Parts: sequence; structure tokens; C-alpha cells
Amino acid sequence: MAKTITFTVQPGGSLNGQARVPGDKSISHRSIMLGSLADGVTHVKGFLEAEDALATLQAFRDMGVVIEGPKNGELTIHGVGKHGLKAPQKPLYLGNSGTSMRLLSGLLAGQAFDSVLTGDKSLSGRPMKRVTDPLAQMGAVIETTEKGTAPLHIKGQAGKLKGIDYQMPMASAQVKSCLLLAGMYAEGATRVTEPAPTRDHTERMLSGFSYPVEKDGARVTITAEGRLTASDIDVPSDISSAAFFLVGASIAPGSDIVLNHVGINPTRTGVIDILRLMGANIEILNERIVGGEPVADLHVKSAPLKGIDIPEELVPLAIDEFPVLFVAAACAEGQTRLTGAEELRVKESDRIQVMADGLKILGVDAQPTPDGMIIQGGKIGSGSVESHGDHRIAMAFSIAGLRADGKIVINDCENVNTSFPEFIEIAPALGLKLQSEQG
Repeated sequence: MAKTITFTVQPGGSLNGQARVPGDKSISHRSIMLGSLADGVTHVKGFLEAEDALATLQAFRDMGVVIEGPKNGELTIHGVGKHGLKAPQKPLYLGNSGTSMRLLSGLLAGQAFDSVLTGDKSLSGRPMKRVTDPLAQMGAVIETTEKGTAPLHIKGQAGKLKGIDYQMPMASAQVKSCLLLAGMYAEGATRVTEPAPTRDHTERMLSGFSYPVEKDGARVTITAEGRLTASDIDVPSDISSAAFFLVGASIAPGSDIVLNHVGINPTRTGVIDILRLMGANIEILNERIVGGEPVADLHVKSAPLKGIDIPEELVPLAIDEFPVLFVAAACAEGQTRLTGAEELRVKESDRIQVMADGLKILGVDAQPTPDGMIIQGGKIGSGSVESHGDHRIAMAFSIAGLRADGKIVINDCENVNTSFPEFIEIAPALGLKLQSEQG
């Protein structure tokens, strides 16, 4: 039997002190991928030692890359060059990691060998046609299930991929990154135009590895004319993990925290912008650039929040933070309305429905809509809620305990290990009354 983990949060308290949350998941994935394909040895500090990023690491080990570590967030990657990967002996199992599967499908489409990508039950239900359809336009040969889901059977088309000019129908950093990685193996230019800005870690890191990438407004262009040169990477703390404490300190009276070395890439700071629009007191201190990525310390004090209509242009910049932003809305005075966020329905769970169901159990007036939610701020009660195996849902409901009038029990929390295994140490150290029990 797989182990089950249940979180129990006692009500009340405040968050105080300093913390450094673990490394950014997006950047950790990409450091393995590009470091493996580079010429030379890449050293990584601040790597996220959580299941998703470790799934990417294992996949590249299975393709013949020697990677030392991780030890205390440090890795040494012995790059094999752009054409140095070897055929894996078995299917590459990627656990719960959508980033791994979508980015690797692009990277592996242009190799000289065949491969199979598999994942857990949640990942096997997530839509993959958004990457396999444009890859097919480039000449990739990828078989999915009838529903367009994993497992993905990829027939390597080395030397046969063609660059395309692709207008993305939805704002998705994973689709953009997948096509850019395929474009490194395609004849001619691959151009990707996005309808709204999404995280640009792939483009930044390609440049950091001296690979030519052209950015012109919403369009990114890449060709096969280039090689990756090993580079040292210091991964900033993940703003998606910091977001739980940004909200927690905002909603719990008497809170005052500093989160150190957090990545504040402008394609990721929607959560800060939205919380400030609601009245949060968040200061950005000690801004600096580390390895091409902007980093800062975030100082947060409790503040009364007001409900807002969330601007749609901020939605792609905060897409992973909405579970905990829904908790902020539940504690705010008045109504908060989210629109334009259909993407939340195809994450690790249907995050709109699952959060609405849980908030209702806790006595919050939360009405799901096809592309968002309408939440009337008020009191948070107590109860037992389901996370549906979604790490961000589990942590969001944990934070709700700071303003609850009774204990909250959250079921099915084992997947917190996919992004933030240290949550169960850092959250109580700052003041959340959280206990984790294995069943």
C-alpha cells in the first residue's frame, strides 16, 4: 500500500521570523536539462530536492548523463553535449511532473533514438495534445492514448524536424519551452508567439548557457545553429512556495516575516501584484541578479485585505498560486472575482472545483465558474477537506488554518513532496500549528 499523509492544522496563530524556502522548481528542472546537453561541467546550487525535479534528474541519468548529488541542494552535471544523450533502457517514469513530461517530449522528439514517457495517475490524466500537436507540425512522431494523454511513445526523428512559426492558443510556459527545446534540433527557425507573457526561465537559461535565442516582443525564435556551454547556476527560492507564506503572513494578525533569496522574475510575480491590489503589505528588499534571474528578500506584515476583481493580465503570472490566493480571498472583506483562468482546471487537479468544494466545507461562499471563481470574504470554519493528491491544494488549506475557528484536516497530502518537502518543517517554525501524520 502506498503511504498516505494527513495534515491537521489547529486554528489561529501568526507567522513570525525568517525563512529561505527551497529552490525554484521550474529553474531546477531546466538546470538538469540544459546542463546535461551542455559541453563541459555545470555546477548547480539551491537545487530543489523534491520528487518532480528528481524525476527529471533520474530521466537524464537513464539517458547516460553522469550527475553527482544532490547534496544540500548542490549538483555537478557532466554534460554530454547537444547530441550526446543515449537511448534509455526502459520507459522514463516522471511521477507527478507535468513540466518534465512536456519539456522532455520536445527535447526527445529530435533525438536519434526512441523513448517512452510515463507518469503517475494524475500526470497520466493531464492533456498532452497541447505539445504533441505542434510537435507533429514540426515532423515529430509521438503516440498518445486516445484521449491525448500519457504514456507518450516518441520515435526519435533526428535530422528530420522542421522549424515552424507557432501562435500558441493558450499562455503556457511548458508548451513554449517544449517547442524551443525541439527547435534546437530542427531545420530552419522555430518561432513561438504567446498570447500573454508566461515564465521565461527557458529563454534566460539558454542565454546563460550561451545558446542564441532571439526575443522580439511576444515572439521567441531559436534555431539548431548553436551549442550549450556549461555554466554555474544558483537557483533562487521558488516564489510559488513562498506564496503560501506571503498569504499566511498577510491574513494572520500580528505576523511579520522575511523570506530570503526569492526569485522575482517579472513573469512570476503576479501573486505579489494581486496581494498588493488586495491591500497586502509586502516590501521587496535587497534586489539583485543571480545567474540571470532577479532575486530579492520579501518582507511581509499582516494587513486587512479587500476583495478585488483580479486583472486578467495577471492570471498567467500567478497561475500556480491561485489555490492559496483563494484562501486570501476567503479572508478578505467583500467579493473577489477571478476570470480567464480555465487553465486551473487541467493542473494536478481541477483546482477551481477542488478549492471551491473545500472552501464550502469550511463555510466559505465560493462559487466556481467555467474560468474562475467568485468568493465572498468572511469567516473560515473547521472541517475535513480533500486535496485530491494536489500539493498546492494541501498547502493552501493548511494556511487557511491561521484564520479558521476550528481545526482543519487535509487528506491525501503525500504529493507535497513533489514541490516542497520542507513545508512541514518551515511552516511550524514560522508559527503555523501544523501536524503531519502518516497512515
